[in-house]
Amino acid sequence: MALQCGIVGLPNVGKSTLFNCLSNAKAQAANFPFCTIEPNVGVITVPDERISKLAELVKPQRVVPATVEIVDIAGLVKGASKGEGLGNKFLGNIRETNAIIHVLRCFDDDNVTHVDGSVNPVRDREIIDFELQLKDLETVEGRIARVQKAAQTGGDRDAKRMYEILLKYHTALKQGKSARTVQLDNKDDQKLAGELFLLTDKPVLYVCNVDEKSAVSGNKYVDMLRDAIREENAEYLIVAAKTEAEIAELESFEERQMFLEEAGLTTSGVSRLIKAAYKLLNLETYFTAGPQEVRAWTYPKGAKAPQAAGVIHTDFEKGFIRAEVIKYDDYLRYSSESACRDAGKLAVEGKDYVVQDGDVMHFRFNV
Repeated sequence: MALQCGIVGLPNVGKSTLFNCLSNAKAQAANFPFCTIEPNVGVITVPDERISKLAELVKPQRVVPATVEIVDIAGLVKGASKGEGLGNKFLGNIRETNAIIHVLRCFDDDNVTHVDGSVNPVRDREIIDFELQLKDLETVEGRIARVQKAAQTGGDRDAKRMYEILLKYHTALKQGKSARTVQLDNKDDQKLAGELFLLTDKPVLYVCNVDEKSAVSGNKYVDMLRDAIREENAEYLIVAAKTEAEIAELESFEERQMFLEEAGLTTSGVSRLIKAAYKLLNLETYFTAGPQEVRAWTYPKGAKAPQAAGVIHTDFEKGFIRAEVIKYDDYLRYSSESACRDAGKLAVEGKDYVVQDGDVMHFRFNV
């Protein structure tokens, strides 16, 4: 199953408008809560000029870019953790995603109602976080009840370690902090913690949905949000969803670029958001290049060569022998695989090689 980013937020903050810009799928965008009942999934191409440049050199029969899945999840409301609105269903949809894109309304518009009557992105963020934290607290307390006895009286080392981790999360959540603020000491602890599938432990990107005039430098609402998340392990992005929707309606690349320039932007907010989502999922890209196909392959950052080969096919990982690697810049400089080989720029790497973003790779395997 592909890794997914879930778009969340209160009703009427621009989630579905933004999703429609990101994807060919058309979620209903209406001025009332719960217009999105089922989560809409969009498979979205990751903008990457490197694959275009490789294709210009290789001239393959087809080009296949990297993709990322974005899920538009219906708006949460106060009490979602207790089943208010469609709370349990929404929280379940969030749990199935790998990262969260939290859209916050940072614009004034009397024609678009706000469920709480006024624009305040800090308050809106706290509403969502509070509901997710309550659900996580419920999960943690339930798990504590199950492992406490084994941790305190038995010789189960994993139970004891899990109990200590749970206590850390319990303390943070009771203080109104998200699980992602808890620092765990080692990879073993992180692996145990991963078994909890806590909602607020997922990486998060805050998207400030602004009006067109604030698309470049932000506004007072963005400043409020920036101050509020200063100590949190999270990033934010400024996007004018309504403007992005207008850009998406233009047919030609030239028209879209002209629109962006008039708005004072160099790249669209959608492109920046897709790249940010890719990074949020801790993903990187390597390439394969040949006359049949130039393709971008997605792999988890830090993966070694056999695991990266397994992205193509499990047989590649099982029977991995070696990887032939050309750095992207070298490929551009010498213009072909054979020229890179002649120049000594093709490296032969073994099972311990950590794949680097942009590597052009060819795998040797035997099964």
